[in-house]
This record gives sequence, structure tokens and C-alpha cells, in this order.
Amino acid sequence: MNREIVDINDFTILLEEAKADKQVVDSCLFDEAVIAIAFYGAGDVGLQVKYKGKTKEFHHTKGMVLSFYADEHVEFAHHVSPNKPLQCLVIATTIRNLDKLPNGEDVFMEKFLGQLVHPVDHYVEGPIFHMTPEMYILVDQIFKNTHQDQLKMMFYKSHMTALLSHYFGYLASQKSVGLDSTQLKQMHLAHEILISDLENPPTLTELAHRVGTNTNKLKRDFKTQFGVPVFKYLQNERLKKAHALIKNEEKTIQEAAWAVGYDSLGSFSNAFEKKFGYRPSQV
Repeated sequence: MNREIVDINDFTILLEEAKADKQVVDSCLFDEAVIAIAFYGAGDVGLQVKYKGKTKEFHHTKGMVLSFYADEHVEFAHHVSPNKPLQCLVIATTIRNLDKLPNGEDVFMEKFLGQLVHPVDHYVEGPIFHMTPEMYILVDQIFKNTHQDQLKMMFYKSHMTALLSHYFGYLASQKSVGLDSTQLKQMHLAHEILISDLENPPTLTELAHRVGTNTNKLKRDFKTQFGVPVFKYLQNERLKKAHALIKNEEKTIQEAAWAVGYDSLGSFSNAFEKKFGYRPSQV
């Protein structure tokens, strides 16, 4: 397990990565009450939030953005297993520091995260959604950072600011678009269905039927929620999984291609290069 804590202005950045040969539980608690936004990268670990005899569970965390208020009575328990490593980035601040934030983030927090700024319990949830492609790129770059000392701090500061701007920009766009709770549940169910079977995904018609909508609404609402069309999102997830299989599990290019549903090695290699900028043989 690797945990790094970085203080930037009146924000604290927590970077946490963990891998395990068998299933383990990695717990995290905060020393004082915080308002936080957690971005989950690769791994799809299980998460339990425990406080005062209550438990909230999340079973599909890969790509999830979770905003919350939590005090010292709240425990975050991540269930890490060999095929589900933990990769979590948390940006946190305290209520007493809100008016000290450097870029006017307190205004955005009051506007979009008011329930966290004025909590009514030990644990309060704000908006929960999945990262846009821009957020994915920034989070991935932060975990792959190789800078040291002052350059690292400059890198973290710039990426944290960019990540928060995309985060609040997304909330602003959602507020104007106005997806209701039923639509949000349908789109998150569609997302779970897609990532549960990357090799043999359903057709658009099948997916729409399974989540209780029609294909036109599915295409429109999915793009609104996740920033890209359904099968562009699916392709991105396939290629990211293939990259991990080649790099981390030493699968051959052919094995990785088959594992994510590509029959043509040429099509796989071309799509891979278009996304990552290099051929799979160069991983």
C-alpha cells in the first residue's frame, strides 16, 4: 500500500494506491471533519463507508467521483483484491478553510456542494457520477507523475486546479441539463452493464431495454452523464483494460485483444495507437 499526503494552500491531496495477493481491507479515517472529492482510477474496488452503526456500500468504483462531508467518526474501508487494486485521489479541505481557498472554490462549493458545507450528519454525500474523459486523463497523469521536490508540487498544484475546474464545470453543465434521478439511475446501470462484460457487450437496443429506456434517450443521456457516446466509452474502457493486461499481467497482444472483444489484431493495434499514441508492442 502506498499513501501520500500533500498539502497545497488550504487543500490536502491524498493519493492512495494498494495491490494485494489476496483480498484485504484498506481503511482510511480523517483526523478532523473535511469536505472532500474522491476520484477513483483503475481497480473497481469495493467501498464501505461506516459511521455510527450505519454502512453505505459501493460495488463499482472504477471511474467514480464521490463528494462527501465526513468527520472523525467515519471509516472508509476499501476491499482490495488481486484483480481489483486501489487507486484513489482525494482532494479535501475543512469548513474553516473555505474562505481561504485561493481560486474562489468556496463560491463553487457553496453553490454546488451546499449540503456538504452545511452538514446535518457525520457523513453526508454530495453529487456522485463517473469521470469525464478530461478528468480521467488528469487523474491518470497524477498517478503516473515522476517529478520530484518543487517540480512535483508545481505539477500537483496545476493538475489539482485543472481537475477541480472540470469537476465544477461538469456540475454546472448537469444543473443546466437537468437529468432527473430516474435518468441518472438508468445511466449508472447502463455503465455497470457495459463494464461487467467488455468482451461481449449488449447492443444499444438490448442495453436500452435492460435499463428501461429507448435507444435515443440512452444515447443522449449517456453522453450527457459520461461525456462521450456509449460505444466510444466502451472502446476506451476496452483499450484501458487491454493496456493493463499487457503491462501488469504480461499478456500477449493477441491475448489482450481477445480478452476485451477484438477479433482483429490489426483493428486492435490501430485503435490502441490512436488512443495512447503508441503501438501495443511498445508498452
